[in-house]
Amino acid sequence: MYIPLLSFVIWLPIASLFFLMFIHPSRQRTFRCITLGTTVLQGLGTVLVLTQGLANTPVERLSWMRLNMGKLGILSVDYLVGMDGLNIGLVLLAILILNVGVIASWYIQKYVKAYFALYLIMDTLIMGSFLAMDFLLFYFFFEIVLLPTYFLIGIWGGPNRAKAATKFLLYTLIGTVMILVVLIGLSLSVYDPIATGLRLGLLIPGEIPSMEQLNAVHSLIQARAIPPQDIVHSLDIMLMADTHHFIPGSVFGLSGGQYIAGQAARLMGFLGLMIGFLIKLAAIPFHSWLPDAHVEAPTPISMVLAAILLKIGGYGLMRTAYHIFPEGAMHYAFFMGVLGVCTIIYAALNALAMQDLKRMVAYASVSHMGFVLLGLASLTHEGVHGALYQMISHGLIAALLFGVVGVLQDRTRDRKIAHYSGLAATMPHYSAIVVVGFFAALGFPGFSGFIAEVLVLMGALHTPFLPRWMSIAGAIGMLLNATYLVWTIQRVFFGRLYLQDPNWHTTLKDLTTRECILFLPLLLLIFFLGVCPQLLLDLITDSVSQLVIRVHTVGKENLEAILPQ
Repeated sequence: MYIPLLSFVIWLPIASLFFLMFIHPSRQRTFRCITLGTTVLQGLGTVLVLTQGLANTPVERLSWMRLNMGKLGILSVDYLVGMDGLNIGLVLLAILILNVGVIASWYIQKYVKAYFALYLIMDTLIMGSFLAMDFLLFYFFFEIVLLPTYFLIGIWGGPNRAKAATKFLLYTLIGTVMILVVLIGLSLSVYDPIATGLRLGLLIPGEIPSMEQLNAVHSLIQARAIPPQDIVHSLDIMLMADTHHFIPGSVFGLSGGQYIAGQAARLMGFLGLMIGFLIKLAAIPFHSWLPDAHVEAPTPISMVLAAILLKIGGYGLMRTAYHIFPEGAMHYAFFMGVLGVCTIIYAALNALAMQDLKRMVAYASVSHMGFVLLGLASLTHEGVHGALYQMISHGLIAALLFGVVGVLQDRTRDRKIAHYSGLAATMPHYSAIVVVGFFAALGFPGFSGFIAEVLVLMGALHTPFLPRWMSIAGAIGMLLNATYLVWTIQRVFFGRLYLQDPNWHTTLKDLTTRECILFLPLLLLIFFLGVCPQLLLDLITDSVSQLVIRVHTVGKENLEAILPQ
């Protein structure tokens, strides 16, 4: 019996939401248990997918919509989801963090039913974003995930939650609009050879087409022998990865492609996608929404926001921009490298100046995303492996750091670094976890962050696309990160015990059992991925290597075709 496991993982939270809607609001524990049970079952479904092996994981496809665009042709959009090395690590990360987020949400008392309903909706949209293989389907999940996040910050956040939520929504909407413009251009530029052949009667329904038949359709398209209204367009990302599926003379067509402001439309398409996803990734100079959102968001949402939602930006860049416009990745490699270095250094300097512990961790997250950009800009096997490794590693570390900051905030309602000193004397277990988390964040050997950042710097050092000073600047960024993290450890946890408010002596208790359960899996994974990196590299290496090879081969050919000699 065939079970669509990927669809099960995506849509199970919506099924749980259906049952949750009929439960009386007073049964708060039931809401928590339903949400936790849902995320656990999603994890089991993902494990079942892994037991099949990535190579044997079927792509789940279902016809979604078919739109007749008149003289422009027909747009066919499929519900298409799949799993490979680019998204498996992020899917596993999302499953873990969503489970951790539910446990961290156990203390929520305000509008509990609404909170967990929105959490379940956000869960489905996150999983859909990582697993979608059709661009419009990906955009559907990517765009709508803004809404539950907006309400989770705007209703359950801190004193300035309305302003922070609005800023988050407006910034990310600007990014999604830029992505939408490129998506519209792609919908008019890419054709589906099988659907077009069936419409023209060149293929027989129900039969697997031969290469000769597909080549015949391709030849007719290239010769412009098929009327535009009979061409079936597609937004299948895998189809768009092959430039043969671009219609000659279309907006993003390689042959006879158009120009925008004197620049090849394909390069402008990459630039549009890059900026759109960089806003989501919170790279400099599109980062200012992130510290405000983190500071005002409740702790569980800060954990999800830093660990997962930022990564959708980096993943989207790899899945769409790098696959569809590989020549853009080469053309803008230096520009992206500069943004990566600026993000690392600027955010680290800001973190060094912060007096609010949560805001400091937020800027640390921005700085670490700079390493993702630097690794992608290198276009080397080491660098791109490091970028993906960094997204997963940082997801674990960021969730841990925001979690431990939340513990302090829950006990004292204060996050000022200067208001604490010598906490190790009264909270030894808490202090030990914070110290380990901070050392993991600064890239100390033995933790996952070290592997990721070393791979990125190796890639940046041995690439023809970036000057060597960028890898040196990245290393300086690591030193800056170490400076503010070690300084914070020294000020807050060691030395003479000092608390700004004497009443805190009674409220500052060590970790509870629930909090230990919350942090233990994160600590273990940060350690295991630091000493056994092959656990993750074996899962991602085939897809990452294929992406790098594609950028170097197809990207170079495309760049020579569209740039004037």
